[in-house]
Amino acid sequence: MAKRDYYEILGVSKDASQDEIKKAYRKMALKYHPDKNPGNKQAEENFKEAAEAYEVLSNPEKRARYDQFGHAGLGNMGSGFSGAGMTIEDIFEHFGDIFGGFGFGGFGSQSRRSSRSHNKGSNIRIKVKLTLSEITHGAEKKVKVQKYVACKTCNGTGAADATSFTTCPTCGGAGQVTRISQTFLGQMQSTSICPTCHGEGRIIQKKCPECHGEGIVRGEEVIKINIPAGVENGMQLSLSGKGNAARRGGINGDLIVVIEEEPHPDLMREGKNLIYALYLTIAEAALGAQVEIPTVDSRAKIKIDPGTQPGKILRLRGKGLPDIHGYGRGDLLVYVNVWIPKILTREEKRTLEKLNESPGFQPAPEKSDKKFFERLRHFFEQ
Repeated sequence: MAKRDYYEILGVSKDASQDEIKKAYRKMALKYHPDKNPGNKQAEENFKEAAEAYEVLSNPEKRARYDQFGHAGLGNMGSGFSGAGMTIEDIFEHFGDIFGGFGFGGFGSQSRRSSRSHNKGSNIRIKVKLTLSEITHGAEKKVKVQKYVACKTCNGTGAADATSFTTCPTCGGAGQVTRISQTFLGQMQSTSICPTCHGEGRIIQKKCPECHGEGIVRGEEVIKINIPAGVENGMQLSLSGKGNAARRGGINGDLIVVIEEEPHPDLMREGKNLIYALYLTIAEAALGAQVEIPTVDSRAKIKIDPGTQPGKILRLRGKGLPDIHGYGRGDLLVYVNVWIPKILTREEKRTLEKLNESPGFQPAPEKSDKKFFERLRHFFEQ
């Protein structure tokens, strides 16, 4: 089933501000909150759908990609909640603070909050080198990343065993404390993270001997990265949850993959077009020839018409790179140059001198020269 438009889900326009998006999400989350709709599966799905929309639209980078390419454009940087692994608990932990206070506006959700909302693993940034062929066809890369991973001894809890936890006496397990102060405007209520348990709601009495209560240790992971065809140098892909693990079962960071394009020995890239500089001899340019030029994966034969002038551009349609958004392929542009020898023998000089006296070797301005001068004038005016 195709996903609905994120703007439609939240009921906002595509030019909505971040504040408008945040307010719209809060309204939708309150409407479909599980505590207001107990046992209502449809309300639960709507609640998840709104969270997924907000997770993308509240992130400037993801929103820009979504605006330009839709759901397909998000690729590896899609919503961290999408898929079967998303739970109501994940949403409370990730976005609970958007409502202030406890949970989602006083519907009894404070018990849902946990330390995961306060612990966030850091992101990891790596570079992946791609050849022009890999960019053309897309690639699957496997990289070994050194990072923090969940401790296997305690399963990331930081405790020696399940009996090592006690409820925080300060906040009673809520992870937050509420203070009421008297001001000239009346009573003011403020909520903050519990100073005793630091928002976790519980205290470890006996720490794990492997991770010393942190829940994470240094390790490594082999991560598979699917890179779409048509990516460009410097483009970034984000793999949600593949960064450093968070302390004591928090939310993992992301893996940021930066694309680095390896130079091709013969071809130069310009957007989705490829450029090749073809050098002809004087005889080939004058008489015409059939020459071979390189493409991304092989070689192609092209015909050079007699009298081809230096600076002419031959276009091989569809021989460039695919558009990352799926809008066709670019072209291979062949720039014709004529090689002028720098050192000549006496016989070669005499031959050229005789040819130079021939009327056929005298330059004859063409109508196209006007366009050339216009381009030249525009160049110097810049």
